[in-house]
Amino acid sequence: MLVKGGQLLKVIEGTDVPTLASLKKGEQGYIREIGGDSTLKRKLLSMGIVKGVQVSVSHTAPLGDPRIYTLLGYDLSLRNDEAQTITVDLTKD
Repeated sequence: MLVKGGQLLKVIEGTDVPTLASLKKGEQGYIREIGGDSTLKRKLLSMGIVKGVQVSVSHTAPLGDPRIYTLLGYDLSLRNDEAQTITVDLTKD
């Protein structure tokens, strides 16, 4: 992980890629890739976090963790360590 301008970024193939955890309240992105162990990956996939899905940050807890993300018409609460395993694109491809 890399911190740049206050955002957590994941370094992939020599480029800085934003993670779900780096989005600020009101920002949106599109799921690019899910990392982490197979159990976490399976859990996230079953909740609708799949490549290309639009996701936005709707709420953040007072201490910053967990955060609530809106995707596919519902709200999903994730801890920052889980959200850091998910890379996002800021524009739709």
